[in-house]
Amino acid sequence: MAYAYFGLEPDIVTNYLSNSSRKLGYVRVTVELMLEDESQLETVAHHAPLLRSTTIDIFGRQPEEKIKSLTGREEIRQLCLQTLREQMRRETGSEMVKDVIFTKYLYQG
Repeated sequence: MAYAYFGLEPDIVTNYLSNSSRKLGYVRVTVELMLEDESQLETVAHHAPLLRSTTIDIFGRQPEEKIKSLTGREEIRQLCLQTLREQMRRETGSEMVKDVIFTKYLYQG
């Protein structure tokens, strides 16, 4: 099976819930979607705005501890994977997204 990769461009940059009400933290993530097949690239590209918006929304709802910990990062990755699969199934009838990969993961705050 030949997997294909689709990058959500540009990087995901959003604020997250900081413990301090005075300071707003932000996260910048490069997200690559691993697809089950190359033939799905065009369909995923068509739905990219929805997938991107969903990913930004997921990160924006995460608490600081989760953003900054390795286990939290993995939980967020799994949540992105589950949610994006559900969306693609609703939109196209097929999950398409085999995996979600964070190739860059920076946070500040």
